[in-house]
Amino acid sequence: MQDIFISALPALLDSWAEAFPKATLLHAVPESAASPKLKVSNTQTTIFWLHINADKSWLANTMALIVKDYVGAKVVVLANMPNQAESVQALSLGAMGYCHAYMAPAVLKEIRSVISHGGLWLGQDLLQRLIEVSTSRIGNQPEYVEGLLAKLTKREKEVAMEAAKGLSNKEIARVLNITERTVKAHLAHTFERLGAKDRLQLALMLNNNYKH
Repeated sequence: MQDIFISALPALLDSWAEAFPKATLLHAVPESAASPKLKVSNTQTTIFWLHINADKSWLANTMALIVKDYVGAKVVVLANMPNQAESVQALSLGAMGYCHAYMAPAVLKEIRSVISHGGLWLGQDLLQRLIEVSTSRIGNQPEYVEGLLAKLTKREKEVAMEAAKGLSNKEIARVLNITERTVKAHLAHTFERLGAKDRLQLALMLNNNYKH
């Protein structure tokens, strides 16, 4: 995995460096993957972590360069002050993730894992809103949902149904009286069993027409 941070900062934040010790910091995306400033590996997934600045056109222009010159690269947008409008813009431009720039190293690693497997990473508020909007427009047949849930253990089913409502790991742990670590483990097994890439896809599979 190749991590490239694009930021106006003079050095990587401590949390970024701790999460990805071999990460590269640049102040702009080179206009060619062949640039001497950047050696992009053909055998590794490249992730651009874009530390968004105040220039409203910067994100769109930077994303356009990445899409044009770095085929297959994935993008996570890092915001000092995350907001819903900006997150929607980032996703519409092709970003796979959007989060606070000062996330803990463990969370940054989790984000990388999710998007490297094709999933999306969104802030909790936006994720919950998307789940509410998306599931209200979908009507999966009860038999279909029952078939999916039959693949899960009792506890995995409980965790999956809470996650499908948009609850965070911490909230699920509190509701079910289990640890966050246990919630994370159950979700990992659930994603694997059901073939879901992320929480949003899980919610679309187990949408709110399932009332049990």
